[in-house]
Amino acid sequence: MKKTTTTLEIEKARRLALRALTKSGAARANVRYLADAVIDSELVGMPSHGFFWLPVYCSHLRCGKVDGVTKPVITRLSPVAYRADAGSGFAHPAIEKGFAKIISAAKKYGIAGLSVTNSYNCGRLGGHTERLAREGLLAMGFTNAPASIAPPGGIKAVIGTNPVSMAAPDGKGGVGYVIDQSSSVVAKSEVMRHAARGEEIPLGWALDAGGNPTTDPAQAVTMAPSGGYKGFGQGLMVETMSSLMSGAQLGSAMSPFATDAGGPCNSGQFFLAIDPEGFSAGLFADRFAGLAGSITAQEGTRLPGLSRLATREESLARGTIEVDRELLKRVRDCTR
Repeated sequence: MKKTTTTLEIEKARRLALRALTKSGAARANVRYLADAVIDSELVGMPSHGFFWLPVYCSHLRCGKVDGVTKPVITRLSPVAYRADAGSGFAHPAIEKGFAKIISAAKKYGIAGLSVTNSYNCGRLGGHTERLAREGLLAMGFTNAPASIAPPGGIKAVIGTNPVSMAAPDGKGGVGYVIDQSSSVVAKSEVMRHAARGEEIPLGWALDAGGNPTTDPAQAVTMAPSGGYKGFGQGLMVETMSSLMSGAQLGSAMSPFATDAGGPCNSGQFFLAIDPEGFSAGLFADRFAGLAGSITAQEGTRLPGLSRLATREESLARGTIEVDRELLKRVRDCTR
């Protein structure tokens, strides 16, 4: 079978991502963290959140769906509360600037929160919470998305796939685990990738217009919630934290992430950063070791997210990533 991917050196891939974004109209300072996040998704083995999105980002920059030059505005609400307005620009520069505030605040006061409003697709949520965990903080993140999940008993989507993430420090300077899970069975980008390759999707991923399971990505109107009504409940909590708490657009009124249709998405995010030492009376590291040990002592088990962190280390040691040839051509087209 003919190989459909090609090998790219990591730094060349990073430069290509930056060039594609800046050539499409973004200020370099606004997309450095975004480009790093795209490459990191490839490194951890999540291509659905990596290069796959670059042509979409570039198209949205060119058509004005996302403002690539606006500067996020950070408002200090209290010593431990901050609000970032992304100004219909990428979420990443707003998150980056907001994190600089809440990391120091959480370390000083024990806890800090950041709401992000009027932003565009924050990408892999777990990548952001992992950053906080590497600072020794327990982190929670929420982000909403265009409506794609219907409530139990209904067929009209009202909330998005709405992921939630928690990342915990291991108490020894590293990351103990990273949980990053959507409120749907799979992320919507996985359905998009199958559609782009002309492949069927597994039964149970999505529903058609009548609310029936389908294997045809073209007929996938709504996403199946993870765990039925429980998945919808999780998504509702995320919608509350990311949209209501930030004043961002509701998923039901949001334009799609994947196409040029509609105006700016103006989604929302919310992050909590917690210093575990004070709350646990200094016992967090010890308790974490006990919990982790009870899991990993069993053969065949692992802590969430650690396999992806191991994949990153392997990718970094190799120095390369694999990218679909046709996708790479589309990314390179963005640099012209």
